[in-house]
Amino acid sequence: MSNKMLKFVEIDQETPNKRTADQRVDDFKEIYDRFILDMVKQQSSRCSQCGIPFCQIHCPLQNNIPDWLKLASENRFEEAQELAHSTNNMPEVCGRICPQDLLCEGNCVIEQSGHGTVTIGSVEKYVADIAWEKGWIKPIKVLKNIDQSVGIIGAGPAGITCAEELRKLGYKVTIYDRYDRPGGLLIYGIPNFKLEKFVVERRTNLLKLGGINFQQNIEVGKTISLDELKIKHDAILIAAGVYKPREADLPGNDLKNIFSALKFLTASNRKGLGDKVIDFDNGILSAEKKDVIVIGGGDTAMDCVRTAVRQNAKSVKCLYRRDKENMPGSAREVCNAKEEGVEFIWLSNLKKFIGTEKISSVLIEKMKLGQPDSSGRKKPESIPNSQFEIKADMAIKALGFDPENLPKLFNCPDLLVSKWGTIKINLKTMETSLPGVFAAGDIVRGASLVVWAIKDGRDAATAINKYLELKRKSKTKAA
Repeated sequence: MSNKMLKFVEIDQETPNKRTADQRVDDFKEIYDRFILDMVKQQSSRCSQCGIPFCQIHCPLQNNIPDWLKLASENRFEEAQELAHSTNNMPEVCGRICPQDLLCEGNCVIEQSGHGTVTIGSVEKYVADIAWEKGWIKPIKVLKNIDQSVGIIGAGPAGITCAEELRKLGYKVTIYDRYDRPGGLLIYGIPNFKLEKFVVERRTNLLKLGGINFQQNIEVGKTISLDELKIKHDAILIAAGVYKPREADLPGNDLKNIFSALKFLTASNRKGLGDKVIDFDNGILSAEKKDVIVIGGGDTAMDCVRTAVRQNAKSVKCLYRRDKENMPGSAREVCNAKEEGVEFIWLSNLKKFIGTEKISSVLIEKMKLGQPDSSGRKKPESIPNSQFEIKADMAIKALGFDPENLPKLFNCPDLLVSKWGTIKINLKTMETSLPGVFAAGDIVRGASLVVWAIKDGRDAATAINKYLELKRKSKTKAA
């Protein structure tokens, strides 16, 4: 192994070519080129093959990263993709949008030693994309069908992951989703420059070929009731995600041209998909020729500022009440945004939206950092007499997401939720307060990463399978 791996002392870290900022702000294409074959093999060979692989430990899916890096270095890509898919239902997605700098790559041993991390995400993306192009990824083939069905509410990453795992076992699976396309936030929340939509569509199309039934434009509580689903299916999974925008109750909040991040991003993504979006076409949801303010410091805020740049905004500013070092989002995304012309106003807190009918400016106060709070980040504190005003034609609030009131929406008061509105589950079985009804993903853990949703979907499939196995055994005994 030593002559093929551990090359980090001989070979420097290299990432795929990134298109220049001037090139990429003119379109919504992904910003990174794909590695060429020799570069993938070379960069994979830098892996130190740790006895305790911290990259794997810090991956929510516990991906066998050192093993498929070794296979990639040896040009054994079919085996590498099989290994990658054994723990991850969507490596082509995770390779593109996972914050590797916070997870696997950020905890790479050679990164800690100063040699520069193995570019795990780029290799993962290459391995998965080659697998699709070579036709190695096939529709699910069920060896033996099981006469039990599962209804899944939500076609986001948790829902479609659980559906795939259950279908492999032979269950009949139907996914019910409120939107007109499967994929959830992968389709409508994440911009194309991070995740082009064909990547999601080819995955969901493959699942359809494998026998998973997708029912779009179905809203539980309106189109169909939860009780009706319970009658139709032997088990239910709620994987509805969290879509309610977190609000800032500030003066001027009711002025026009103030939008939630998801409303802004959904309009942009729908246009990219070729949909007719009236409020975009008439200029309301377009940032073109506007002074845009985005409030927030997470990855969603970075999606908004970078989208506004591509829509030819006059200026784009990001307000965040802490400093760069205490931002919750990926440092790479901040770097990309700065390269593309976004101005960051650190240690700034929005106090007021100003305008008559429409927003015309915002009032901001300067902040300083005090002692760390419960999250471990330093708590922002106001600086007296430090307020200032900035011109703004459009404001986008990227303050996070909260769960909708599902007991009310589903007309099911017996569905227990936490004080945050997330669904309460038995942590061992993933079952909710309703027998035979399970929950997974953001609707349980709160707004989180796609990789965690995939993990939860896989765990939910295991839990539902155990539940249905017991149900079959009980039925057999009774007979």
